[in-house]
Amino acid sequence: MARLRTRLLGIPVEEASFARRGFRGGDSLTRDRLERIGRTFLHGYHTSLEEDEPVRLASALDAVEPALCGFAYEGAGMGLYLLDLLTPWRSGRLGRFLAGPGGAHAYMVYVGAGWALAQLGRKVDRSLRRFDPLLGWLAVDGYGFHRGYFRWPDTVGRQRVPAKLSGYARRVFDQGLGRSLWFVEGAEVARIAESIKRFPAARHGDLWSGLGLASAYAGGVAREAISELREGAGLHQASLAQGAAFAAKARARAGNPASHTDMACRILCDMPADDAASLTDRALVGLPHDRSTVDYEVWRRRIRSHWTREAVTS
Repeated sequence: MARLRTRLLGIPVEEASFARRGFRGGDSLTRDRLERIGRTFLHGYHTSLEEDEPVRLASALDAVEPALCGFAYEGAGMGLYLLDLLTPWRSGRLGRFLAGPGGAHAYMVYVGAGWALAQLGRKVDRSLRRFDPLLGWLAVDGYGFHRGYFRWPDTVGRQRVPAKLSGYARRVFDQGLGRSLWFVEGAEVARIAESIKRFPAARHGDLWSGLGLASAYAGGVAREAISELREGAGLHQASLAQGAAFAAKARARAGNPASHTDMACRILCDMPADDAASLTDRALVGLPHDRSTVDYEVWRRRIRSHWTREAVTS
């Protein structure tokens, strides 16, 4: 059965190459780094198709280099939720994984679940009701990344948002789309900034938030490029910092810190990665939990306010 699932649902590793995707920009070292991330994601995805028992799956994923391990968990999130959606009579794989060893990697696992929703073109509302009310929104981020990564001429070039997304989900979609620009533009800051400028101004903040997350979590560039990214964000530096803080928290929760994440946080957040992760925890205290607000956005806004408030008083 595992071999059959892989044969039917497998994704060729070539799909993660810049040549296959038609991505632009980036020197050879950066391209190699970003392509390796894509291959690691596919490794996690294919592993979850072959082994969906939580402990054994986690053991296989943990064999990946720590700095890249999160991407393997992201791929596993896609595989598990894809199987849940395609075999509803045997669903629950994603939930069992998150309740067990996958919980430490919940940020990345939920993002991967969003890939499954995008792959099948499903609406997100029903899944959001099943997911964690806070971190479950990261699945919509994953949806946005998937569309940017696989359909960038449509979502980046033509700036289209799937009609199945409405309300606040469209903003979280843009966060994921912003993350995808790190790959689509080969982490070339000038190209990224020009891409964002072509979007309506109302979408810029969420796109820069996603870029902060991607630049800090995925890395692949030198310190000077991160500094250039901060300058390029202009009025959206707080959104950029919020995304980087999310990256720091995702790594802190999973126990897989990376030097490039710390470097990015020191530049984008003016603090080490550990402090940026702690900031996201403090912003969780006293969330309203009522139907008139989206806790995920309140959380993001509180994190952003750390820098906007400082900017006002400095």
